[in-house]
Amino acid sequence: MLDRGAIWKAGLEPYIERAAQAQPLVVAGKLTRMVGLTLEAIGCQAAIGGRCMIESTGTNPVEAEVVGFHDDRLYLMPIGELKGLGPDARVIPAPSACEVPVGEGLLGRVLDGAGRPLDGMAPVRAEQHVSLTGHAINPLARALIREPLDVGVAAINGLLSVGRGQRMGLFAGSGVGKSVLLGMMTRYTNADVIVVGLIGERGREVKEFVQKILGEEGLARSVVVATPADTSPVMRLHGAMMATSIAEYFRDQGKHVLLLMDSLTRYAQAQREVALAIGEPPATKGYPPSVFARLPQLVERAGNGDRGGSITAFYTVLAEGDDQNDPIADAARAILDGHIVLSRELADAGQYPAIDIEASISRVMVDVVEPEHDQAARRFKQIYSLYRQNRDLIHVGAYQRGSDPRVDESIALYPQLSRFLQQPMQQQVDWNESLAGLATALGTTPVPADERATA
Repeated sequence: MLDRGAIWKAGLEPYIERAAQAQPLVVAGKLTRMVGLTLEAIGCQAAIGGRCMIESTGTNPVEAEVVGFHDDRLYLMPIGELKGLGPDARVIPAPSACEVPVGEGLLGRVLDGAGRPLDGMAPVRAEQHVSLTGHAINPLARALIREPLDVGVAAINGLLSVGRGQRMGLFAGSGVGKSVLLGMMTRYTNADVIVVGLIGERGREVKEFVQKILGEEGLARSVVVATPADTSPVMRLHGAMMATSIAEYFRDQGKHVLLLMDSLTRYAQAQREVALAIGEPPATKGYPPSVFARLPQLVERAGNGDRGGSITAFYTVLAEGDDQNDPIADAARAILDGHIVLSRELADAGQYPAIDIEASISRVMVDVVEPEHDQAARRFKQIYSLYRQNRDLIHVGAYQRGSDPRVDESIALYPQLSRFLQQPMQQQVDWNESLAGLATALGTTPVPADERATA
């Protein structure tokens, strides 16, 4: 005799399985207020960082991100354009968190902050998806920075040596050659993968960077994430985080990644726009506290990993009005592993790259170069600085030769030192050539080449 319970169970099993796989019900709210770029919605729930779709009659849905809440109200910031939205538009929370498509198919592609192609090619073939916010690495699990990295620029190789996994800031005002210097390092640095984040810059610079600076050969091993100045602040934030997530993916594959982000200042300004729009009080020169919390969260994601890979990162920092004490510049100096300062005075004098050696430093240089190299770099800086301190006296004829042997030496060597700091953008100077040039400038025997350097 058949078991009546077993019959019922067998008949209900397909429906039980379908019910278990059913998506949870999503409660839609409505749009109640819009001021500037800030949207307010009631009647729905979503977590900070979550996505919502806003639907209005006769228009395409607008995607927005939850950036705050108060009582039963959600504060949203649009990711795309706001055209066509009206009162009482439906606000539907999206079930999934924001993720980034990653994989080898990204190489050679130019994407926006949402992972959509800007190069007119087919959609990206993603091997997997990773979180936009990345994952934290135990500080004690990170590999130490012990291997020097050849960036192809003599002044940096010789005097501001960079290690694999280091995070450097490139500080400059507008129009002093930071993009050109970034382009030189993009072409000449030996890295498995290059990830470029063009955040909040002029739109025309995207095509120039891809075609003129990267070129076909450079683009083949690169991923470019571009969110120009005319995109929403949320999209600019996502562009920086997406570029970092892509770099993290390749690092976790054991590869050496070069991450170039232009610029960290625009990322901070985008966060300022979001924070001020939802009512966060300004603190330092109009920057709310959340800006200074966001900067280390982004920068700390770069560096050496725990699986053999590395992310060597260069972040450009725009010193507004050439003020090196700008709040963002000051905060960036505190969280980066060194900084390269570009001087408008040197640029106006025709020196390129216009690196101010006296104001620049690499905090890991002593750990990645030989002692002889470090001593030569220190001596170069001392002689160069001594000449510049006495330059006015020398030029007006107030200094008499023989008064100070050290000043006499600086006068004799300064032309060679200045020549060493200059390099055409089309010329690559590898590690060994940089050390030989440093020795020649100082009038000494060549510094022993560090065999650990990546040529």
